[in-house]
Formats: sequence, C-alpha cells, structure tokens
Amino acid sequence: MSVSAQQLRAMLLDGEEIALLDVREEAEFGARHILLAVNLPLSRLELRAANLVPRTATRVVVCDGDGDGLAHRAAARLEFYGYSAVQVLGGGTQAWADAGYELFSGVNVPSKLFGEFIEHHYATPSLSAEDLKARMDAGTDMVVLDSRPLSEYRDMNIPGSTCVPGAELVYRVRELAPHPNTLVVVNCAGRTRSIIGAQSLINAGIPNRVLALRNGTMGWHLAGLELEHGQDRYLPAVSPDNAEEARHMAARVASRFAVRTIDRQTLTQWQQAGDRSLYLLDVRSPEEFDSGHLPGSQNAPGGQLVQGMDRYVGTLRARVVLIDDNAVRATMTASWLNQMGLHEALVLERALLDATLLRGPQPYNALGIDALRGAGIDAATLAGRIAGGEVALLDLQRSVDFRKGHIAGALHAVRGRLHERAAALAPHELLVLSSGDGLLARYAFDEATRITDAEVAVLQGGNAAWQAAGHRLVGGNDGLEDAPVDTFLRPYDRDRSVEEAMQSYLDWEIALLDRLEHDGTLRFRTA
Repeated sequence: MSVSAQQLRAMLLDGEEIALLDVREEAEFGARHILLAVNLPLSRLELRAANLVPRTATRVVVCDGDGDGLAHRAAARLEFYGYSAVQVLGGGTQAWADAGYELFSGVNVPSKLFGEFIEHHYATPSLSAEDLKARMDAGTDMVVLDSRPLSEYRDMNIPGSTCVPGAELVYRVRELAPHPNTLVVVNCAGRTRSIIGAQSLINAGIPNRVLALRNGTMGWHLAGLELEHGQDRYLPAVSPDNAEEARHMAARVASRFAVRTIDRQTLTQWQQAGDRSLYLLDVRSPEEFDSGHLPGSQNAPGGQLVQGMDRYVGTLRARVVLIDDNAVRATMTASWLNQMGLHEALVLERALLDATLLRGPQPYNALGIDALRGAGIDAATLAGRIAGGEVALLDLQRSVDFRKGHIAGALHAVRGRLHERAAALAPHELLVLSSGDGLLARYAFDEATRITDAEVAVLQGGNAAWQAAGHRLVGGNDGLEDAPVDTFLRPYDRDRSVEEAMQSYLDWEIALLDRLEHDGTLRFRTA
C-alpha cells in the first residue's frame, strides 16, 4: 500500500507512533532526505531493523529516492519478517519535494538542528580556537573536556584535553576541575556535542565558568593549529564525594526539566503490554555496559544518543527508558531527549541493583539469523587457497572501514549491488565474502551465488577472525569503488579537500536553524 506525501506529512504530525525508514544507502540518504526519516539501508536491513523498530505492529512508512522499487523491496522484506503495518511513500522523497516540502542533506540532522537551537535558546557561551590557544599559552587555569567517544578522540584531539563523552561530563567534571575558579572548555569535532556538553554543565549548576569550543577540532584545524593523535586520557574515576555531588546536580536538572522515573515493576508491565514501542538504552560507557547490563538493553552512550538519536531509535514518539548505575548520566540524557521532543524519555530507578546482569557485548538481534545458510571457510584454509591462486574476495564492510583495513586483493562491495562488482572480479574458482565480523557477508551469500558460477564461501568470523589468526589487513583505497554509496563521509574521513569540506560542513550546520520553521515537522521544547 502506498501513501502520498501529503498523507505522510499528516501522519508525522498526528501524535501517533510512526517509523519513517529511508532504505537507500547512507551517501544517497545524506544527499537529500526527509527530516524525520531514519536511514535503514536495504543492504543492512536484517542487521538493524529489530533494534530500530522493535515492535512489529508499529506503523511503518518506507521510502526511497524516487519510488523506483527499492522501497517496495524493503517493505516486502519487513512484511516477511512479521511487520504488519508497512506502507510505501509513493514517488519517494522526490514526491515529498514536489509537494513543496523540505528536504535536508547530512546525517543525524534532527540532533544537529537541536544543538543549534539549544545554543540559540540558552545563549550557550563559546570561545574560538584562537582564543583557547592564547589562554593555553598564557597558562590559564583550565581543563579541556572532549565530549566525543574514545574512538573519535584517539583519531584527533585538542592538545592536553581529556576524553569525557557527553553524558559523563556532569558525573566526572569535579575530578578534573575540583576548584571553582578553573575554566572548563568542552569540545567535539564540530558543534553539536560541544554545545550540548557545555550547556549540560551549566544546567547542572557547576560553579565554574563553562565555554563550548566553537567549531571543535575542525575549527582548531582550520585555524592552523596542531592536533594530537593516539591519546588515551579517558574517564577519570569518581570519588564517593564527587559522585554524591553529581547526584545532587542531576536531581536539580531532573526537577527543572521534569524528568520522570519509573520502577522495575512499571517497566515489566510495559514490556508485557507491548502496546507501545519501548527502547531500553544503557547510557554508560561501552566498557561499563560489557561488565554487566540488563537483558534486552542496548548500549547507547548518552552523548552519542543525543548526537544521533536516529541511530538507536527508529520510531517517533516511542518510550525510551534510560539506564545507568546511579541515574546521573541517564537523567542528563533524558533532560535533552525530552527537550528534543521526538520521544518520551524516562529513567529507570535502581536500574542495575538486585538485577540479573549479562556480561559481554550485546548479542545480535538480527532478523532471520537462524535461517542463514551457505558454506563457511576458516582463515587458515582461505590463506592456503589464496596462496594457490584463483580466489576472488568481496568485502562488505563499510567503505570507511575498508579503507582502514581489509584482506589484500579484496574488492569492496555493497550487499544488494554485488552484480555491479562482478565484472571487476579476477578469474576465480572460489569467491569468498567477508565483512567486519562475517555476519553481513552471510546475509549476502545467496546474492553472491547469482553473480558467479564458481564456488562461494563466507569467511568465518570475517576480517576480525582473519586478523586474530595472525594475518595482515591492509589499508588504502585499492579495491574501492570510485564513489562508494554506503557511507556519508565526514570531512575528516576524506582524503582530499579536507579543509574545504570542514568549512562547508560548519557553514551547513550553522545555517540549519533557519530551515526549521519552514519544515514544520519538528518542534523542540524548553524548560
């Protein structure tokens, strides 16, 4: 069943749950999409759909660029897996534009818009990279707190900064700035997490002066200043006294922003009722999550959740229950999510106390995983076959990850578009599929058998198993398509015109707020 652009807009504004899923690849989505659409590429649908849209009775609208059939294929696949209320946007995003409605470029756009709105509404104070460097050189009493996750921090950071991801700031700031006269500067790569992080500390009422670093590490780089690389200054331990102070600060934030809590019994009742979409998100660090988490929860570190809500929650107006071990990080995160206005965010009381916890990373929640078929090949056997010749390799990991490391001689490919890479394959008796951990490659097995008459196998455990067996991964662009469609590149992911891309990105982000009213489908809230 198809819906028109006008009907879809009415659905987005009617106050009921809806998941609007754009099933194009990320670069295509990032070029031009509906503001409240969530990107779920058809090539990865089985891996992400169950987490993004956990309730199969959810009203779902699927869209593509121009209604050329991709959305219908995705809708059929969702229906096969039990989704019962799936519709397709007739004419795709082009029909939305033809109806006079707004389209946006970029990714995580609602969160980016929110950051700009928060800076404007609260007049969040900031300083330039040049001002920060001058203060550093003058020996100002200050700390620089990088609000990104450790993986991004290791790539590049402001010299001397410490990695304290967004939701951790209120919890840990006193360890790094115990004296109220210490200036606190919060940065990210660009703008959003700097603004939200700085405003979090201001909202919490710390006595220190707090500033956001305007334009983050990109602004620092564009100012001609040197960044550090490969650093590991990360998450200082919290003393009992500082933890208690953080709880008091979070309680004040909860009161100001009307953050609601629920108990375990209420959560159980909601889970059993199943009449609304429910997301159980643990906002602690990945390391803490792996050390013990509630069954059924996903790890969504709070700063990243606010920065990219659409990567974790695919249903508008769902219930989002947040978890941590003392409610500080969950409360700060909920205060922002509720102002964003896309969902109902709540905090689970005593979330990890007297509960049976699971250890290790969250298990796969992939659709149809038990029905996967196809021959496997282990790393040792593959190495022998490669040495003997007549082996072709297709790697299905994201192109940015392929550039960082892949098996020598592999071609990058996107599942569902394997036929486009068939002509580039070397003569082969065996075609081997791989991906980061091998799971996506298993889903591509049937498609691969249709592009070759040779034997097809999947590398067991993927590139991770290859490396664990002592074999090298090589980096670089050899084997990549000229213009990969699977990833919307961040400026610092590019290998040319980096400074131009950075400046264009910052200009784009600053200009977003002017388009919010014209779009009209998103209304932020304030206290």
